[in-house]
Amino acid sequence: MTRKILVTAALPYASGRIHLGNLLEMVQTDIWVRYQRLSGADCAFVCATDAHGTPTMLKAREEGVEPEAYAESCRAAHMRDFEAFGIRFDNYHTTHSPENRALVERIYKRLADGGHIRTRTIQQAYDEQAGMFLPDRYVRGECPSCGAADQYGDSCSVCGATYAPSELVNPRSILSGLPPVTRESEHKFFRLGPFEEPLKAWMRASNLDRGARNKLAEWFKEGLKDWDITRDEPYFGFKVPGEEGKYFYVWLDAPVGYMASFKNLCGAGKDGEERFERYFGADSEAELYHFIGKDILYFHALFWPAVLMGAGMRTPSGVFVHGFLTVDGQKMSKSRGTFITAADYVAAGLDPEYLRYYYAAKLGPGLDDIDLSLEDFAARINSDLVGKLVNIASRCASFISRGFEGRLGPQLHDPSLHEEFAGARDEIGELYESRQYAKAMRAVMALADRANVWINEQKPWELAKDSSRAGTLQAVATQGVNLFKVLITYMKPVLPRVASDAEAFLRCELAWSEVAAPLLNARINQFKALAQRIQPKTLKALVESSQEQAESGSGRSAPIDIEEFLRTDLRVARIVKAERVAGADRLLRLTLDDGGKGRTVFAGIAGAYAPSMLVGRKVVLAANLKPRKMRFGVSEGMVLAAGEDDSRVFLLSPDEGAEPGMRVR
Repeated sequence: MTRKILVTAALPYASGRIHLGNLLEMVQTDIWVRYQRLSGADCAFVCATDAHGTPTMLKAREEGVEPEAYAESCRAAHMRDFEAFGIRFDNYHTTHSPENRALVERIYKRLADGGHIRTRTIQQAYDEQAGMFLPDRYVRGECPSCGAADQYGDSCSVCGATYAPSELVNPRSILSGLPPVTRESEHKFFRLGPFEEPLKAWMRASNLDRGARNKLAEWFKEGLKDWDITRDEPYFGFKVPGEEGKYFYVWLDAPVGYMASFKNLCGAGKDGEERFERYFGADSEAELYHFIGKDILYFHALFWPAVLMGAGMRTPSGVFVHGFLTVDGQKMSKSRGTFITAADYVAAGLDPEYLRYYYAAKLGPGLDDIDLSLEDFAARINSDLVGKLVNIASRCASFISRGFEGRLGPQLHDPSLHEEFAGARDEIGELYESRQYAKAMRAVMALADRANVWINEQKPWELAKDSSRAGTLQAVATQGVNLFKVLITYMKPVLPRVASDAEAFLRCELAWSEVAAPLLNARINQFKALAQRIQPKTLKALVESSQEQAESGSGRSAPIDIEEFLRTDLRVARIVKAERVAGADRLLRLTLDDGGKGRTVFAGIAGAYAPSMLVGRKVVLAANLKPRKMRFGVSEGMVLAAGEDDSRVFLLSPDEGAEPGMRVR
């Protein structure tokens, strides 16, 4: 019986660009899906842009467009990036869709009718300067559980604790940088606690990694808390039926977006409804898997299954969780040039398949973080893909083209070796199935090493010098081409473009079920290079390009003496005008009153401040910096700010009474 599988990846948020961290999960998921299809399963892969929430609303306001239009433009950009990296969805939808609205309202009604929703008056963080209640992630402070600094208002990235924003120590609004005040508001809560035992049973029966199970056990021990599922206006999302000024929280409608994307794929009418029910009905026999990062495990392994249980729908068959991505051993950093977007990578001329392979060579089924070392990245691609795998075909194909008019021989030189290579299919398939990609890559490359050693032993270049040994030469070259065919079939889930080019070269489809059948007495096309070496200058250009739009890093410098420090002319300035810079998501163009003729400064603070928040604000200006020519114009100084992450930057401002032009002492 053919397996029926539905796979999802976490929904990328509308207000952000796709970066290498997003691609880690998408590549992991796409490899698994491609393997399932290659091995004969009926496997659908759906996703969507997570359109709703306050960040989308604020970003749209900055752009001067409606949130719907802004979210849709982001969805189009996401799709372009994913397509470039070979991510093949059956449907890539949006959470701002009629299907999602209908499903969210249906689920909410079922939960309310089942007694799983209750109303509570709560105290919420409110930013008086911005004039709005703050989403959990717009409040940052110290974790109340472990004390880690600079944590979001809903969960701690260090210890994994979940809490309310009011529980943060030393909280502040990321909109204004000011401590929020507390105001009361009435909200709807999903009662998670009563689902503890069903959730434990689901955990035991579902496909979860041991690390994820251990984390869930910690949360069960702490006790499950009711979950706030509504937000106050202004908010971009779906209104709660029958409620005034209330919207469904994005964390309720986002996971429902998986269902909505699949429903959109199924289509309208009776046939579409029946197909949807076969996958999401309570008695569904189809498999459902979510690929996610470990930072959203709580939502996907507790909140989401409980919501589905309460709504009378099937629960996931498994939740596959991966760790974070670091670059050169550290968090991605714009100032270091290691916050690299998908577009940055492609623009540098790097093959997306190389990143797919590198991720595969690092990934296992657990929660361990993955490090992208740029030096190791280049070395591994040059060694494994170019020097080992592709080299097998390039070493043998030329003899077939030149000496035998492009026709493979009627037999292999060493059939037992080919059988050994083909015999690894089940083992490698199981490694794909269990998401042990790194082990699968090692197994394939070990075979590639063996193939190259065998070719060295047979010395086809020596055989080509003796016309009496033409038959042996053809059999040896045919063997090499067929060993390559086996290996590239194993790599097809990871390297879809290379595999497609190999199919054109071999003039046959690479089928998992046909691995053991050698390609004999068949014509092949002339071999063309399937992969090129990565040059150091390419990676250098990638890093420099990423640094271009970022201000200088905030790392500690060597000590300086007082005379050197006093040469920096720090002045008070007032922001007269602030505007976004077309083509530079990180920069704002600031027009400053510096007590003189005025000046223009480009500041990398767009991730933390909307332009409308800055006009009239006083800042500290480094006034005697040499003008810096940028792609977007000339920056005539620098405004001082604190923070290492562009989304958590805090401008330094003088006290009241300071006037533009005053020297900072």
